[in-house]
Amino acid sequence: MATIFSKIASGEIPAYKVAEDDRFFAFLDINPLAKGHTLVVPKIEVDYIFSIDDKTLADMMVFAKRVALALEKAVPCKRIGVAVIGLEVPHAHIHLIPLNKESDIHFGKTREKFTPEEYTELMKEIEAEMA
Repeated sequence: MATIFSKIASGEIPAYKVAEDDRFFAFLDINPLAKGHTLVVPKIEVDYIFSIDDKTLADMMVFAKRVALALEKAVPCKRIGVAVIGLEVPHAHIHLIPLNKESDIHFGKTREKFTPEEYTELMKEIEAEMA
């Protein structure tokens, strides 16, 4: 059975995609820790990030770097934090989170809420920075 991330990649489930190529895609987290919280996902279904072959994992990090640099321009912050948790969805993914302080990446904190219009505007800002 396809994961929710595979369904997003195929367009079956809508998402605020900010970047995509033939092997990876990135989209805004709908339950974000901070404005701009983005997920980077391989299109192949692999549950555990360290089960991904070395070349694909390296390429995924390079893709994530491009997204992070665009995200940093679109959402003013001190740094983009990176986290791999791997328990919430059985499909490997990287969290990119704009940070101004360490507690911004605490996954137990109350999540941010944004309107569909705010998500759409932010998605367009990040996409523009990716160009």
